[in-house]
Amino acid sequence: MKNIRNFCIIAHIDHGKSTLADRLLDFTGSVTDREKKEQLLDSMDLERERGITIKSHAIQMDYTYKGEQYILNLIDTPGHVDFSYEVSRSIAACEGALLIVDAAQSIQAQTISNLYLALENDLEIIPVLNKVDLPSANPEEVTDDIVDLLGCDPSEVIPASAKTGIGIEEILTAIIERIPPPKGNPDESLQALVFDSVYNPFRGVETYFRVINGEIKKGQKIKFVATDSDYFADEVGTLKLTQHPKQSVKAGDVGYLITGIKDAREVKVGDTITDAANPTKNPIAGFEDVKPMVFAGIYPVDTDEFEELRASMEKLQLNDASLVFAPESSVALGFGFRCGFLGMLHMEIIQERLEREFNMTVITTVPNVSYHAYTRKNPDTALIVNNPTDLPDPSSIDRVEEPYIKATIITKSDFVGNVMSLCIEKRGVITNQTYLTTERVELNFDIPLAEIVFDFYDRLKTVSKGYASFDYTPIGMRTSKLVRVDILLNAQPVDALSALIHADNAVNIGKRMCEKLKELIPRQQFDIPIQAAIGAKVISRETTKALRKDVTAKCYGGDISRKRKLLEKQKKGKKRMRQVGNVEVPQEAFMAVLKLND
Repeated sequence: MKNIRNFCIIAHIDHGKSTLADRLLDFTGSVTDREKKEQLLDSMDLERERGITIKSHAIQMDYTYKGEQYILNLIDTPGHVDFSYEVSRSIAACEGALLIVDAAQSIQAQTISNLYLALENDLEIIPVLNKVDLPSANPEEVTDDIVDLLGCDPSEVIPASAKTGIGIEEILTAIIERIPPPKGNPDESLQALVFDSVYNPFRGVETYFRVINGEIKKGQKIKFVATDSDYFADEVGTLKLTQHPKQSVKAGDVGYLITGIKDAREVKVGDTITDAANPTKNPIAGFEDVKPMVFAGIYPVDTDEFEELRASMEKLQLNDASLVFAPESSVALGFGFRCGFLGMLHMEIIQERLEREFNMTVITTVPNVSYHAYTRKNPDTALIVNNPTDLPDPSSIDRVEEPYIKATIITKSDFVGNVMSLCIEKRGVITNQTYLTTERVELNFDIPLAEIVFDFYDRLKTVSKGYASFDYTPIGMRTSKLVRVDILLNAQPVDALSALIHADNAVNIGKRMCEKLKELIPRQQFDIPIQAAIGAKVISRETTKALRKDVTAKCYGGDISRKRKLLEKQKKGKKRMRQVGNVEVPQEAFMAVLKLND
């Protein structure tokens, strides 16, 4: 055990984690020349297209240092704020972390929040200054920033370049010398932490775990503590680039387990695996539950595919434990699921993965957050409102509370004015402003979560020319003056387009929604009135005009009454059609409501 090192890589998005992982794999000879490719651990098509890490990947490397053989278990983590759940899981399975900072961009918001996560878990932090070979790099200045942040010695910061391979050997030396070996007793009963799982269509659920105490053997009867179910370990082994089956995986090591479980719900990430005959007395604690931030409905386009969609979501949930969903039904869209996501990017990725990996075509409704409503009858019990249609009748409501977050924005001092005006427009209140250096400012705001759900992140990047980084933590519920805006098409409410909006912005947003829908809803044989309403009061109206057949084309000259008769007949037909006509809402219309500022 003293020759095992478990570590993860944490950094802000785009600071070079995946490239550094490539260099470490090259240097330790874990990959052959034939297997080499850029961002080797980002195996998903989506990750390679967008150049981001979505899923944390575990891989084992062998390295000889001073004549001794060491086993290094690396867990690569995502850097985007929407995938911070993946980071928290990886950190729970490690003793140390490489904190990577870009020498050109310096410390960003996600660097700080991931660092705090690691410090809470008492990990040994090794600071790495990456991209020192860039012409725009400021190694001295950024080293000072890291020293201020960590309180470490400047000599402990390792300058490196993942692209050219500078400093890789120093990093490996630091991993072996500074990170403590895993603590654990190989003779105790088995106790292992599940930190990830994937679904393999041929072999069932593959569980990735880190053994804390004891050992797990092939063929052993094991038990999952949270679900209280027993299985046989059909295959155990370690994770190289491919899986390496072994007879047993001992304390301190990271490995995979195949038990032939077919049902996705039976493996819970953060669960403890133990021996069925001699179970451990204390399951592993301190593993956090995921807190979804954004809620949206996902419905199959064809209502017959509801069960297939459920199966696809369960398999996807294995791969991404931060997805939460529950069945719901909508008048307009039939049966579907109410899903909780960690943010807008997470929602987009889930939708893409359902389409690519499971061939499901789905409709996503307008995202919103979870509110608490209190009625006049019992003002002390909160009704949880995940869907605007669940809001009680406005006359019976005492108050509505919405979730607030504490937002931390780090930007260049030139853009402070733009960022402030954006946050104030989104009902934010500034609480603190700190100059980290003369160039860089940290701003703290209290802001309603609902305001940042839609386009906040994109607009923040626009007003700061891409130089602002953003991170947030929830700070609880506060009372707000909220109203429900309903959209009516042909006098029928479309529940999937309803939204809870602050009373001051309701009229403006309702008007813009109607204008946007007028452009997107295809014309029919009859006029379609598009209305926005608060309760019974209509606040805005647009009309999509009917397609008209020219019924008077055959009347060449002649009496006006002949034309009149034909037009009246057409008018009656249109009126009758309007009473029975249904309006199809295209998928673009649901998503366009989010981009009202474009």
